[in-house]
Amino acid sequence: MCGIVGYIGGQEAWPIIYEGLRRLEYRGYDSAGIAVVDSYGDIQLRKTVGKVSGLESTGEYPDGSVGLGHTRWATHGRPSHENAHPHTDCEHRIAVVHNGIVENYLELKRRLID
Repeated sequence: MCGIVGYIGGQEAWPIIYEGLRRLEYRGYDSAGIAVVDSYGDIQLRKTVGKVSGLESTGEYPDGSVGLGHTRWATHGRPSHENAHPHTDCEHRIAVVHNGIVENYLELKRRLID
């Protein structure tokens, strides 16, 4: 099971999403991550293996009023930075989170490459 939270509004997204993840941590504590869209439209991504509190370890909190976060309980794939959400596309322009296993990932990958 995972915990998912998102925010769009007039305040800084990071503290709101972080607090949401902290409250949802019982839904998953193998890894956690937050993506925030900064004032330049770039995605600022922070991930950690382990508890949500690990997201604070850098002391760097991206500015922006749009973001999403995720706590992961590993059901498929080991707990790792690579498997932690949010995931981004190869150009780092799209960030996504999900709950569950994407059964048709090979087909989706093929279609996206074609």
